[in-house]
Amino acid sequence: MNTTYYDHGTPAERWERAQLFFGARDYAGAARVLAGLVEEVPEQTGPRLLLARAYYHSAQLNRAEKELRVIVERDPVEHYARLMLGRTLQRQGRHEEAEPHLRIASALAGEFTDV
Repeated sequence: MNTTYYDHGTPAERWERAQLFFGARDYAGAARVLAGLVEEVPEQTGPRLLLARAYYHSAQLNRAEKELRVIVERDPVEHYARLMLGRTLQRQGRHEEAEPHLRIASALAGEFTDV
């Protein structure tokens, strides 16, 4: 079995490595570790959300959107995923599509606007 540094170790070791890459702002490196981890444990939100964030920060917006939509579909009240999805859509110039996600994220955070 041929493994690289990015996919070597237990899931817990790879999660820690991905967090180190992310913390060092090596978003592409974090994404390389996290992509395999998400494939291995697709039901876990934490790795998928960090993968989406790594994609977002490395301007891989279509990939970020895909991961965020999976999270929001599974857990519609996941506040941060909603916020990130809205911001990802905004960065793609899809402001009307972003608006409902941003409103829901604000409501989930307890930030209500006077209408």
